[in-house]
Amino acid sequence: MDPRTTPLKLNLKRDEHLEIQWQDGHVCVYPVAYLRKNCPCATCRTFREEQAKKPKTHLTVFSKTSEGPLSATNAELVGGYALRIEFSDGHGTGIFSFTYLREICPGEGTKA
Repeated sequence: MDPRTTPLKLNLKRDEHLEIQWQDGHVCVYPVAYLRKNCPCATCRTFREEQAKKPKTHLTVFSKTSEGPLSATNAELVGGYALRIEFSDGHGTGIFSFTYLREICPGEGTKA
């Protein structure tokens, strides 16, 4: 197992962020909105690809289907390789592999 993509500890604060401590000592903190924006499901990936093709002056408005700020309502491990997160806007089809989560780690992270 690659220590760069093997979590030691997962800590989800539903209204704030997901923190992952990796076996190699790296720590990544993912705001809930960042995870939702980077959902790896086919629908979200296609949407991001389409948005990237549009001119920078194009404004995209997301419809919101829940009251209050975005939060993670549930999370569960998928096998030993991923995490599935359900969001308060009703979306929950994205399976975040640990490899993908390490790839999208915001910033440089810190040593544990």
